[in-house]
Amino acid sequence: MHGDETVGREILLHLIDFLVTSYGRDPVITRLLNNTRIHIMPTMNPDGFEATKVPDCYYTRGRYNKNGEDLNRNFPDAFENNSASIQPETRAVMDWIKNETFVLSANLHGGALVASYTFDNGNPVTGSLKGYSKSPDDDVFIHLAKTYSSNHASMYKGTGCDNRQTFPEGITNGYSWYQLEGGMQDYNYVWGQCFEITLELSCCKYPPADQLEKFWRDNKVALIEYIKQVHLGVKGQVTDKNGNPIPNAIVEAKERPHVCPYRTNEQGEYFLLLLPGTYVINATVPGFKSMLKTVEIHDNTGNFSALKQDFSFPEVSDQIRSRVASCPKTPLYQELERASAAVKPTVHILVLVTAMLVIFK
Repeated sequence: MHGDETVGREILLHLIDFLVTSYGRDPVITRLLNNTRIHIMPTMNPDGFEATKVPDCYYTRGRYNKNGEDLNRNFPDAFENNSASIQPETRAVMDWIKNETFVLSANLHGGALVASYTFDNGNPVTGSLKGYSKSPDDDVFIHLAKTYSSNHASMYKGTGCDNRQTFPEGITNGYSWYQLEGGMQDYNYVWGQCFEITLELSCCKYPPADQLEKFWRDNKVALIEYIKQVHLGVKGQVTDKNGNPIPNAIVEAKERPHVCPYRTNEQGEYFLLLLPGTYVINATVPGFKSMLKTVEIHDNTGNFSALKQDFSFPEVSDQIRSRVASCPKTPLYQELERASAAVKPTVHILVLVTAMLVIFK
């Protein structure tokens, strides 16, 4: 999405070629493609790439689109109002995210060597006062980032591009590295129901052409292993008494609610990326009693299929369907912070009264 950061663009073209030519010849790639829907967008900012007339390792105007906008500061933000005018490229990607059911993604960049994960922005609700902005799925994001870095030729070493910057195990929380507003990975996670990490793949943003083959070799295994992670966790379908899909039903794992609840798509399908363990999955159709199911999740990435757990609501007919609109593109965490601040005095009083009762007893 930054036109002058060219390594990711070239690596994705290599990836397309590798997947196509390996299908039917490599059993792992064949099973991966038979069981995974993969979308690849080699560039989000073609104008920026064309504008980069003189390659530079550090900075050129090609970072921005034709209107001079940084596309990775251009998305609606969950923490503060983003005043930037939404660009055509950004709008196209937002529409793409809305119309597809993406589950896992990666945003490729250059200028560092690290796998960075959400959140990129933050507030006290997500722990920003401690220098880390933690999502409800922080454990999954750490796993995803480590999956990429540990399978990369050198990212796992954590060596920065200069002596001032190191990344233990080759990963970092985005906010801990540097805070940014309007980033794509936070948008995708909050409003797209898609777990996205940012991959910084080269210290030099625009390296010489003769180095591109080595960049592909360095990232090849990491890319394939990362794609496999889309089969983590649990998936299923929510249906009515006649077996018809129920769109917009809320399906969440207990104790990890999303600020914009994750909902089923038009086919009634849901996907939740979760690490191996025991979870309670809560399915809700507004106006009806929720259904709870306990699931034991194993690592099924090698089998290319997440655990399947369906929900059927016998009291829901095809005439009664959830029509709840998606969450507004407003700073949802800012609103949550205000709500938390509003109830804090009451909470403090309750804690004090409870403590006093215990003492006096």
